[in-house]
Amino acid sequence: MASRRKKEFGGGGPLVYFLALAAVALTLGPVLYGALGGFRSNEQLARDPAGLPDPWVFSNYSGVVTNPDFWRYALNSTVIAVITTVVAVLFGVMAAYPLARDQFKLREPLFMVFVLGLLFPAAVAIIPLFILVTRDLHMGNSWWGVALPQAAFALPITVVILRPFLMAIPKELEEAALIDGASRIGIFRWLALPLSLPGLITTGVLAFVGSWNAYLLPLLLLQQDMRTLPLGVADYSTEHSADTAGVLAFTTLAMIPALLLFLALQRRIVSGLQGAVKG
Repeated sequence: MASRRKKEFGGGGPLVYFLALAAVALTLGPVLYGALGGFRSNEQLARDPAGLPDPWVFSNYSGVVTNPDFWRYALNSTVIAVITTVVAVLFGVMAAYPLARDQFKLREPLFMVFVLGLLFPAAVAIIPLFILVTRDLHMGNSWWGVALPQAAFALPITVVILRPFLMAIPKELEEAALIDGASRIGIFRWLALPLSLPGLITTGVLAFVGSWNAYLLPLLLLQQDMRTLPLGVADYSTEHSADTAGVLAFTTLAMIPALLLFLALQRRIVSGLQGAVKG
């Protein structure tokens, strides 16, 4: 009887499925509420906050799409996120490769520096970063001024995830490539990078989404037109505090790119994290 129940529920009991459904509801509930709220009028939200659109109102989303500020914020977020992702993944894999393939005295202590970097929150260094970027580097209110610190804080998780992939590459492949005349750079480019592609995709998505959702650092470093979408959402909410439906529409459209990227690559992300754990 017990085995039959286990087979019916696919290895988990009703409590497991109930907790899973509760977790999904808590995760997707606010997203669905915001998305549907953008199709309602402010009068509908005030009369029945938990109701469905009746009738459906499309003017909120069309107003956001035709707003030039939204596209300017989206451009800033996209450029900063792309720079952050490229820098974090490129330098991360270059740092993870010797930590995985080479044998030297301080290899493990150096790797522990990156591991400890996971425990260092960006908020602790926000004021020193502001002084460094604006006064010393003169990169305030620019894409690079925000992207480079974000890439630096994405490096630890990038190295930690990529190192097991690079360590799992058989030494026989590397030795065969050396015998065939390949250089160390050639092995890194044509052997290590393709075989660690799931890890590269995983770290790239994590860096992109983290940069897209960043708020505190862009808030301190960016001014006027150089605003990102999270800052734009805050500004729009302040300027149109009475237009709740418009704010929900603006917020929903602001999170769509990162959400679509995550959903499109979710299988590769999971396989990348599994490979890192196995390694």
